[in-house]
Amino acid sequence: MTTAVKIGNVTVGGDSPLVLIAGPCVIEGKERTLKIGREIRAIAERLGLPYIFKASFDKANRSSFHAFRGPGLTEGLKILADIKKTLGVPVLSDIHEVSQVQPAAAVLDVLQIPAFLCRQTDLLHAAAQTGLPVNVKKGQFLSPAEMKNVVTKLEESGSQSILLTERGSSFGYNNLVVDMRSLAILRSFAYPVVFDATHSVQLPGGGGDRSAGQREFVPVLARAAAAVGIDALFLEVHDNPAEALSDGPNMVPLSELESLLNQVLAVNLAVRGITDVR
Repeated sequence: MTTAVKIGNVTVGGDSPLVLIAGPCVIEGKERTLKIGREIRAIAERLGLPYIFKASFDKANRSSFHAFRGPGLTEGLKILADIKKTLGVPVLSDIHEVSQVQPAAAVLDVLQIPAFLCRQTDLLHAAAQTGLPVNVKKGQFLSPAEMKNVVTKLEESGSQSILLTERGSSFGYNNLVVDMRSLAILRSFAYPVVFDATHSVQLPGGGGDRSAGQREFVPVLARAAAAVGIDALFLEVHDNPAEALSDGPNMVPLSELESLLNQVLAVNLAVRGITDVR
């Protein structure tokens, strides 16, 4: 059993139910982002899933200089604050540099460290110092065992509220694979484990000046991760992925979300049932 981490009104880990972290990749305007969040919340409520809203105010690691990055720090945090108030759920977003930490901490319920930045000591230290939960995505270039060093950095910076997210490992050029052993190794560090099923099917740089993706494999990997054992499922969701401004090829269509979550929940409950019997 992992340590329980409190995020707003949601508890991740321990013996708490599976948590859903979901939303569009990037904020595409307040109304559309709020609409997606509202519909995800309704689905989560029907299924009894605790829900944390996710959207990025800035995507600082796009393939192209000209790619859409989002509204930026100031406007993005304002939108996230409105969504948090309107939906009544915790909110999560990425931070990319130390200067963003304090403004973000004033709005967000959990700070997320992107995979490319998971070894940035100053960023980890500043995030830990806020006292907020910190979700770190495992770098595509790291073995799961190396995430112990990331955990130690956060702990030595004063944080005991840590989430660790698996999102695939680089496999040759423009491809990722998920080693399901990674989830068990991350769990051995005693903090909640999150599986990012949508970035795990990304094909980084596979579109030349953008990433491609294989969303058809999201349900496959999500079910497998639930069978191994996870504390939260991370999904990027869009009402029309074909016109999404970032990561469309790997996002889950909103119309397919409830069916997918029903599958994952069935596996999750079966695994928890076996654990209870033991």
